[in-house]
Amino acid sequence: MFEIHLRESAPESSPRTKPPPRSSSIPVPFTYNPSDDGTDENLLILLHGLGDTQVPFGKLGLQLKLPQTATLALRAPEQIPFLYEQAFEWYTSFDPLGDLLAQPNPTPALDLLSTILTHLISDCGWAPQLMHFFGFAQGGTVASEFALKWWKAELANQQRNAEYHLRPLGTVVSVSGPLLSYPTLSKLCPTPLLLFHRPPPADSALPPGAIASFKKGFSHFIEVKMGGADGMPRSKDEWEPIMHFWSEQLSKRPTDGLYEVMSGIAPM
Repeated sequence: MFEIHLRESAPESSPRTKPPPRSSSIPVPFTYNPSDDGTDENLLILLHGLGDTQVPFGKLGLQLKLPQTATLALRAPEQIPFLYEQAFEWYTSFDPLGDLLAQPNPTPALDLLSTILTHLISDCGWAPQLMHFFGFAQGGTVASEFALKWWKAELANQQRNAEYHLRPLGTVVSVSGPLLSYPTLSKLCPTPLLLFHRPPPADSALPPGAIASFKKGFSHFIEVKMGGADGMPRSKDEWEPIMHFWSEQLSKRPTDGLYEVMSGIAPM
């Protein structure tokens, strides 16, 4: 069992519970779970990897039991061609011959997330700084790229209006998801980012230069390298640095008591 102290937020300025997202406003299937403890202070948005769906990540959101945190697992918008099973991708990843694209374009996925966040902010009452992302592989890539896109838009808004208050996203946890871009920013993105990855010979090992790209984009970058089997974190030891990261970054409304996060997370 992990003990997790969340940092206290400002005095309450919004309801403790948020209205659930509407399927009419989110153009992909999703799984939403309000916080276990009845206080929707944070929102964790989960993005699956290439060839998966939102279903196992919706279950993961429930298993994490993060205090004062609702979860939203999204399904990628594109079905992988030539496959009969339910397998989806966040952006076109294969050429007509079925080979992986060397330089895929994530723009459609980033535009989709922009649409979804507009709904979450305007209709559900979530503040950008209280929205956090967890992505696996291709989902981690999309989460990191979106945090950079969001920050660039915030900087542009401030450039147009010097009194504009910048609103970075809460955090990003990327599991084996490299950036596709090489960031060039006038001011590094302050969204804290934790990159969990495995070294070669793991199939998901990051390409050369991946760490340097993250450091060019994010001012608060944490690298966690773990050996062992490929894929998602599985054991308590592998989840511990991610849980510790969340304990430092997730917001908490002032209440009494200690919150605990169970470590019994089933392998995916």
